[in-house]
Amino acid sequence: MPKSGSLFPDHENYVVFLQSLKERIRQAQIKAALAVNAELVLLYWQIGHEILHRQQQEGWGTKVIDRLAQDLKREFPDMSGFSSRNLKYMRAFAEAWPDQQTVHQASAQIPWKHNCVLLEKVKDYQERLWYIQQTIENGWSRSVLEMQIESKL
Repeated sequence: MPKSGSLFPDHENYVVFLQSLKERIRQAQIKAALAVNAELVLLYWQIGHEILHRQQQEGWGTKVIDRLAQDLKREFPDMSGFSSRNLKYMRAFAEAWPDQQTVHQASAQIPWKHNCVLLEKVKDYQERLWYIQQTIENGWSRSVLEMQIESKL
C-alpha cells in the first residue's frame, strides 16, 4: 500500500479515478458537439429564412443562391456547408419550419443531414416531428432514419 504522497497510487483507486475522468470527458465532448450542432442548425434556418424572405419580398430569383454560395465560399474557404445545394436546403428548411422556436426545440436536436433527409422524404409537418422525436429517443443514424422512413414505420 503506497504511503501518502507516494508517486504510485493504489492501482484499483487509480483505475476507478481514470474511468471516471474518461467518462466525464466523453460526456463533455458529447454536450459540446450537441451544442455546436444546435447552433449550426439554427444558423442554417436563419440563413434560409432570410433567403426565403428576400425572395418573397424583393423578388430575388434562384440565381441569387448560386451567387451567395460563391461569395460565402470565398469569404469562408475553410468552412463547408455553403454550397448552392445546401443553401437551397436551408431555404426549404425555413419554409418547412416557419417557427424558429420549433426549430430550436426539435430540429436543432438532430444533425443537419438528418434534417435534410426529412425535408426530402417527409412532407407532413407532424410526421417530421414524430421522426425527429424517434431519432432523438433512439439515437438513429441517418441511414437508420432513412430506412425507418422508407419502411413507413
